Amino acid sequence: MTDKEAASSPEPTAPETVLTVKDLKKTFRIGFLRKKVEAVKGVSFEVRRGEVFGLLGPNGAGKTTSIKCVLRLIHQDEGTVTIFGRAPGDREAVRRLGYMPENPYIYQYLRPLEFLDLCGRLMGMSPKDRAQRSDEMLTRVGLDHARDRPIGKFSKGMMQRVGLAQSLLHDPDLLVLDEPMSGLDPIGRKEVRDLLVEQRARGKTLIFTSHILSDVEMLCDRVAILQRGLVTAAGTLDELLHRGQRRFEVQLGSVSEATRAALADLGTLTSQGASWVIGVDGEAAVEPVLRAALDGGARVEAVVPHRETLENYFVRDSARRGPTPETGPTP
Repeated sequence: MTDKEAASSPEPTAPETVLTVKDLKKTFRIGFLRKKVEAVKGVSFEVRRGEVFGLLGPNGAGKTTSIKCVLRLIHQDEGTVTIFGRAPGDREAVRRLGYMPENPYIYQYLRPLEFLDLCGRLMGMSPKDRAQRSDEMLTRVGLDHARDRPIGKFSKGMMQRVGLAQSLLHDPDLLVLDEPMSGLDPIGRKEVRDLLVEQRARGKTLIFTSHILSDVEMLCDRVAILQRGLVTAAGTLDELLHRGQRRFEVQLGSVSEATRAALADLGTLTSQGASWVIGVDGEAAVEPVLRAALDGGARVEAVVPHRETLENYFVRDSARRGPTPETGPTP
């Protein structure tokens, strides 16, 4: 390619931002004494078209509150939210949005097709489209065998499938799923994962929360981790987990207090019975640990390489910040 051709070539365009959340804050007052609880303290993140975005955190971290603010199910105290460049309450933005709550509330006396028809009517779908899509979605989430059974007779996992079917009914461009794997057995989890992968292949954008970090690691392009109402880490999984750099654990015996003090500056030092284990990132970081241990008279018992996982990262991030205080039930 000539210099002239290179200069005239268009620059690659950045993916369109579908959702932008900036400085979101929400405080609740709970109990008889109206105790003040800061559920969300300034959350910011963005979600790009066509990606699967994971919103992670322990119970009480502010995930569901953030999602409900995004969807205007509750109103934030401060901060801004835009969906497809529009305000969250805009009719066009709502039309392109699908939502599955963690605990779907479904009229117990309705049968699945009746419930999906009701949801389709609320979304303004025509009778023909409602009938066709309801039948397709019921089959797609694996509930064909229960189409004539009242929803009140469904198990927790079956209720989750109905909730997922209604979120997909109108073929939305943005799917927001709060704990979609909750209550599902391993086969059900795989079926839901396959369905989410299928949606991504169709160009849909997905946001979901989950406590099942292995599913997040398999599905997500990027994640944001919430702790105590704040985003403590965000990025692609490759960035967060340093996948090009292995983690090593060096197991040591006969470690004196002075040697422990020296090792604490080189990595994460923990006690395991009579031994001490120090974790470091990258092969180059192992040599200083071994040198400090041997100089201090410690005994090297093992050097074990590990592939970093999202669960490892999540636990370490939580440990650095201490336990999340109990905030009571999410409104």
